[in-house]
Parts: sequence; structure tokens; C-alpha cells
Amino acid sequence: MESKQKKRATMMTDGVIWKQLIAFAIPLLIGNLLQQLYNTVDSIVVGRYIGSEALAAVSSSNSLINLVIGMFMGIAAGAGVVISQYYGARAEAKMQQAVHTSIALCAIGGVILIVTGICFSPFILRMMGTPEEVMVNSVVYFRIFFSGSLFNLTYNMSAGILRAVGDSRRPLYYLCVSSVLNIILDIAFVVVGHMGVEGVALATIISQFVSMVLALGALSRSDDIYRLDLKKLSLTKSMVRMIMTQGLPAGLQHSIISLSNVIVQANVNSYGAMAMAGFGSYLKIDGFAQLPMQSFCLAATTFTGQNIGAKRYDRVKKGIVENMAICFSYVGCICLLLYMLAPQLVAIFSQEPEVVHYGSLTIRLIIPFYAILPIHQVLMGTLRGAGKTFASMMISVGNMCVLRMIYINLLVPFFPSYEAVMLCYPITWFGTVLLDCLYTWKGNWLPREESAAGAEIRQP
Repeated sequence: MESKQKKRATMMTDGVIWKQLIAFAIPLLIGNLLQQLYNTVDSIVVGRYIGSEALAAVSSSNSLINLVIGMFMGIAAGAGVVISQYYGARAEAKMQQAVHTSIALCAIGGVILIVTGICFSPFILRMMGTPEEVMVNSVVYFRIFFSGSLFNLTYNMSAGILRAVGDSRRPLYYLCVSSVLNIILDIAFVVVGHMGVEGVALATIISQFVSMVLALGALSRSDDIYRLDLKKLSLTKSMVRMIMTQGLPAGLQHSIISLSNVIVQANVNSYGAMAMAGFGSYLKIDGFAQLPMQSFCLAATTFTGQNIGAKRYDRVKKGIVENMAICFSYVGCICLLLYMLAPQLVAIFSQEPEVVHYGSLTIRLIIPFYAILPIHQVLMGTLRGAGKTFASMMISVGNMCVLRMIYINLLVPFFPSYEAVMLCYPITWFGTVLLDCLYTWKGNWLPREESAAGAEIRQP
């Protein structure tokens, strides 16, 4: 059993780098594709069997969901950085503290999100200008979704722990089960049971509960140093501080960028339900298109964390180059494909001409600028793995939030149009990539070769 557990958890401190990155990222990619699949099935079922207004409600709720959950997902990312470095250093006592503290933090965060989602959803939706015709469905979807926050956070933290030790396969298996279950429940609740938006939300949280149970079970059965004993859940003060030091910048980055996206969504809302549905369809397609880059971003985080823990700094630099080569190869293919097939892809969600028009317009306007995203994804993942989450946060927030808000609020009013709103994405991507490159080139983000750091993780 012990050898089997160690085989599942992969050390990435020796061997051929590009093979390790691909071997780690492919199961992660498939798992993320499945997660996007059942989110997309929600949208297809809503658009086809309930209507465009319901699709607009679900789409507008997604921006708020990402905003509220973002902080806690950042904490999970911080825990993954700490755990990957302890695993690379084989520091068992610290590893145990990190694992149990991480899961305990999820339990607390889940309760906070349940209360937040149930109590404040109508107020938040009105603040972002949600049209009255979709308000009722938006509130219902938002409240039911957040009732399952504990399942969502705990699964993602548990899967993050497995990925931090190099095991990206078991999270894939659990997402397979969850995705299939979600699709079955969508059909049963909405197509057969005619439950409407409530059925879509219930299908999601039930499938999240199942994936949480499977992931917790894997951690509890492990014989490796990352094993979980639910009776030992506690908050170790020093570990909470370390996880928060790494995780809060990532959480703030995610939440603040999500806030800027909520403001973008509010501007889209002013063009009506058809624009909302078209933009929501684009976001689903965008979610699929960016998954490979995001998967290699996560691979960069685990790879960097383990190699810094093992003091293999030369491999970190080589990993950046090889990871970018992989991502650029992918982007060249996907941009051409999405540009050519834009109307057909949007029509999967809704065949109403206005929805297809807005969705296709958005894809063809934004997709060509994907060419610069591999640089950001790989460098962001590397900096996070090195523990430089604050620097990554400042770069992303400064461009994807501050610059985006300046553009939306000060420049768009002079040439108001849907297209002008959408251009906020490529403009801010350019700024982010420029600063990513500058910091990686000039910043002191990698420990020096002669550093005698010992087994303890360096404090950022």
C-alpha cells in the first residue's frame, strides 16, 4: 500500500522536465474539462429547456460566485504552495500541520459562504444592475449554489493537497464521477422533473458533495506524509499565518479581479438579456479554451514548489522555458479553431439570433489576443510556487482590476458600445504580461544557490 501511495504522489525534482509537466497537467486538464463540462451542461440545459432569460440569470450569477469564492480559493492555493514545498523537503511534521490546518480552514470558510450567499444575494445582485426579468431566477440559483459552499471548498482544498504532492490523477477520477452525476441529475431535475433553475443548482451541489467525500477519503486512507485524520483537525497558529501569508494575496487577486469582472458584467447587463446570454456563452467557451494554459499554470506551481523545497533552482528556470513552449503550441491551434467556429459554438447554448450575434462578436474580438496569455499563466504559476503570491497579486490586480476599471469608467463612456466594453480584456492582458516579464527578469523571486535554507520553508 505504501509503495502504491508514493507512486501516486510524484516527486518532480528529477527527470525530464517537459515530460513531467505534461504527465502532471494532462490529468489535471481532463479533470478541469470535466468540471467545465458539467458547468456547461447546466448552461445548455437552462438555455434549451428553460429559456434565454434563465440562461442570463445563471450567467450573471457566475460572476458573483467567482467573486465570493475567490478569497477562499486563494487560501487553498496558498496551502498548496506550502504543502508542495514541505513535500519536496520531506518535512513530515510540518506537512501534517499544513494538511489539517488547511481542511479546518475550509470548514470555517464554507460556513461563512453559506451565510453570505443566503443572506446577501438579492442586495448584491441589485448592486450590479441585474435586470428585473432575471432577478428571481438569479437569486434562487445564487442561494442554492452557496448552500453547498462547504462541499465546494473542501473538495477543492483536498484535491489541491493531492496535486501539491504531484498526484493529479485521483482528482480526475473524482471529477469524472461528479461530472457524470451532475449531467444525470440535470436531465432528471430539469428535462424530466421541470424544476427550472432550482434543479440545475441542486444538481451542482449534490455532485460537489460526492466529489468532496471521495477526495477526503483518499487523504484519510493515505500512508504518505500528507495523510488526513479528521479527528486531528485543528488550527495551528503558525501554519495559519503561513498559509494566509501565501493564500491571502492569491485570494485578494482572484476576488478583486472577479470584482472587476462583476463591473464588466454590469456594463454588459445594460445591453439587455440577449447580450447577457451571448456574453455568458462566450465565458463558457473561454473557460474551455483557457483550461490547458491554466492546467500548465498549476503544473508550474507544483513543479516550482517541489524544486525550491529540494533546492533544485536550475530546474525551475528550465521549467519556465519548456512550459511556455508547450502552451504557445496549444494557443496557436485553439485561436484559429475558435475564430472559425464561433457562431456554431455559441449556438450550442442558444440558437436565438441575437444571442449568437453577441457571443460570436465577443469570441472574434477577444480570441486573437490569447496569443500572449501563455506568458502570464506560466510566470504566474511559477511565482506562486516560489511563494511570491504578493508580487503576483500586485501585478494582476494593478492591471486586470485597476487598469480595467479606469478603462471601463473613464474611457468607455466616450465611445459607448458593447465592443468597447469587451476590449477591456486584451488591453489589460498586455499590461499584465509586461509586468510579469519585468518582475521575473529583475525581481528577487528565486532563492540563491548558496542559500542554506534548511528544511524549513522560506517566509516570503
